[in-house]
Formats: sequence, structure tokens, C-alpha cells
Amino acid sequence: MDRLVLDRGPVVVLAPHADDESLGCGHLLASLWAEGGAAHVICLTDGAASHPASRTHPPARLRAIRRTELGRAVTRLGGTRADVTFLDFPDAASHRLHGPGADVARSIGVVLDRVAPATLIAPSPLDPHCDHEAGARAARAAVAARPGMRLLFYPVWSRWKASDRAAPVPEGTTAFAWAGGSPGQKRAAIDCHRSQTGAVIHDDPDGFAMPEGFAAFFAEAPELYFRGRAA
Repeated sequence: MDRLVLDRGPVVVLAPHADDESLGCGHLLASLWAEGGAAHVICLTDGAASHPASRTHPPARLRAIRRTELGRAVTRLGGTRADVTFLDFPDAASHRLHGPGADVARSIGVVLDRVAPATLIAPSPLDPHCDHEAGARAARAAVAARPGMRLLFYPVWSRWKASDRAAPVPEGTTAFAWAGGSPGQKRAAIDCHRSQTGAVIHDDPDGFAMPEGFAAFFAEAPELYFRGRAA
């Protein structure tokens, strides 16, 4: 597999949830910031639905925690809190993301016009999660309206669920690997998302927690990316 070579210019990573930026793109972001490059993270959803039955962590509290965790993770990777934009769309509710007044592509586009990236890196459309799928659709639409911008996708859940941990890519699509970066630094960024590891919320046994081995795999494995087509 060829090594990913980025176009000259800023990079924007679209994270469906706070933690996807570290899981899918932590090495890449750390490398860019270490070299003095410009990178920005857009967090699509508010993350407030990961533990719907928790009484100790109702949505407003969880939303605030996840914002704080993402800020810490980005700092661990070498960025600053100014390198993050929160769009705060409802978590796990892709059917509501394209309703009147909630045009995801338009909201992403506002950030793209401000940052002026050469490349947008978005969640894989093959990830089996409604927010990842919605993010991929919106990214395609946003890039289609901005000729010359490169679109890449990164896998998280489609890679984890693959039997060989090699993410599926659409037929005829070029895949790339990014092998740079420190596994320890990336793991430290992933570990900042403590609410998603089972370390914070203890009163919702059916709430989300990263599967066993999940954080270690994504910290240590080369990151995968594949070329996307605009809508």
C-alpha cells in the first residue's frame, strides 16, 4: 500500500464524535502539528447520546465532558483548543441532520471557507454508524462546492469490524497508509476520551464503551485513508 502524501496546505479532519479524530487520524494530526503545519478538527455531533440511561451524566453534562475531552486530546497531539470547531448536531440522530435549518454540508462549508484547507479528511461512508455515514455524505457535498479541494476518507468501525482489520474500500478506490507518529502519543490522545472507555460513567451498563483492544489497535496500527469522490 502506498504511503499517503498530502497536498500542500492546511488539513481539516471531520470527526463524527469526539474521539474519532484521535482513533482515525491521530498520527497524521500529530505529525502535521509537530512539523508546524496547519490542521483543524471539526466535531460533527455533541456526543450526548453515548449513555442515554445515565442519571449522573445527563445530556448537558455529557456534552460538556466530551468537549473538554476533545480539547485535551488535540492538545496531546500537538494542537490547541483553537484548532477545534464544534458543530453540536445531535448525537446518533442522522435522520435529523438534514432537516430544515440543519444543513450539515453548509455548516461544514463555513469552517472550510474560514480555514481554506487543501484537504478534507472525513469518516468512511462504509463505517456502519449513522453519524459516520451522514458525515461522509456532507463532506462529499461540501467538497463538490469547492473545486480543487481534495477529499479523503478514514475508516474506524468498518476497519474494526473487518475480520483482518483491513478496512473495506470502494471498488476502484486508491488506499493509502500513514505510518508516522508515536503510538504512545496517539494512545495518550485516545485515553483523553475517558467517558468513552468506561472510566467515568458507571450507572448505564448499556452505554457505549470502547471494545477491549480497540484503543490499543488504533494507537499501534498504521492509519488508513482512501481517496473520496465529491458528490
